[in-house]
Amino acid sequence: MKFTAPRRLHWLLILSAVIIFVDRLTKTWVALRIPYGGAIPMIPHVLRITHWTNDGAAFSLFANTASPQVVRWGLISFSSLAALIILFLLVRLGNSFTLTTVALALIFAGALGNVHDRIAYGSVVDFIEVHIFSYHWPDFNIADSSVVTGACLLLLDALLQKKHAAQ
Repeated sequence: MKFTAPRRLHWLLILSAVIIFVDRLTKTWVALRIPYGGAIPMIPHVLRITHWTNDGAAFSLFANTASPQVVRWGLISFSSLAALIILFLLVRLGNSFTLTTVALALIFAGALGNVHDRIAYGSVVDFIEVHIFSYHWPDFNIADSSVVTGACLLLLDALLQKKHAAQ
């Protein structure tokens, strides 16, 4: 029996590839153009492009552990497994564009973008710094944004399905 990929799957994978490319491009630009710890103000008191690295998980969780290599390889393993599961789901569901399939493509791209950095460099470059009034959001990158956007779309899709089921 011959396996044929769903017709729309390639567009979802192209979306993922574009996000991975932009993530790599921006992280490389930041690493080459901004000294470590430096920043370029974009919108004063709101948005800066910075150059930091994150050895831990989200919000630098586990970054200051006594076993940084265990954390690094644990995050690589977890992210790789998550990416494989998401790829499996994309292949299964990728015959149409839905909030779910687009969300999965975004999460897939973000997971691969950051796992690449952890394997190649040991840490992830974070460079987007946001201040909202007195609140400072931890620095993040395109891959992080892609994962969060994908997760929000999955939540929205679940809420919309629940709303339609209740009607």
